[in-house]
Amino acid sequence: MNAHPHDLFAPQPLTVFDDAEGGMRYWPEVVDPATAARWFDTLRAHAHWKHERRPMYERIVEVPRLRAGYRLDALPAQLPLAQMLAVVQGRVPAPYTEVGLNFYRDGRDSVAMHHDKLHMLVPGQPIALLSLGGPRRMRIRAMHTPRTWSLELAPGSLLMMSHASQRTHEHGIPKTAGPVAPRMSVVLRARPD
Repeated sequence: MNAHPHDLFAPQPLTVFDDAEGGMRYWPEVVDPATAARWFDTLRAHAHWKHERRPMYERIVEVPRLRAGYRLDALPAQLPLAQMLAVVQGRVPAPYTEVGLNFYRDGRDSVAMHHDKLHMLVPGQPIALLSLGGPRRMRIRAMHTPRTWSLELAPGSLLMMSHASQRTHEHGIPKTAGPVAPRMSVVLRARPD
């Protein structure tokens, strides 16, 4: 990945794993703590959060987190999503079309191990995940080898996952019995027309 000229002295990302499209890269602090806290508070108060239900194992279950989503060509002015997009584009430029928000209210909220559906992504374009609120551990698992990782997603951090990585790895946020602060993920994707 090439740095922008104004980012020549920016911290380099941690490479979680590599592939032909950049693999998975992690920047621990792309947003300062005060801005990250302000964005979290604004989204918590003003995003259009939904409780969702979906079929799983022959029954309908509650999705264990709140969700919201917006097309990038119709962002609500009262939300700081345009500023977040600018921060992400500075590190992981791509023709993103939408932003999905996940609100993990406590340790009972989670997302199971999964990979994004490739037919719902523009080939070759990355997924970018900005974390806000409290830190939370993500599990990453290679699908064809026994290799696993844990990555602590800090507030104000950015995670990039390549399109190719969705064929080879799964990721998830497990439930935890320990006390954790509320957390949000702000996920940018490029969807096909």
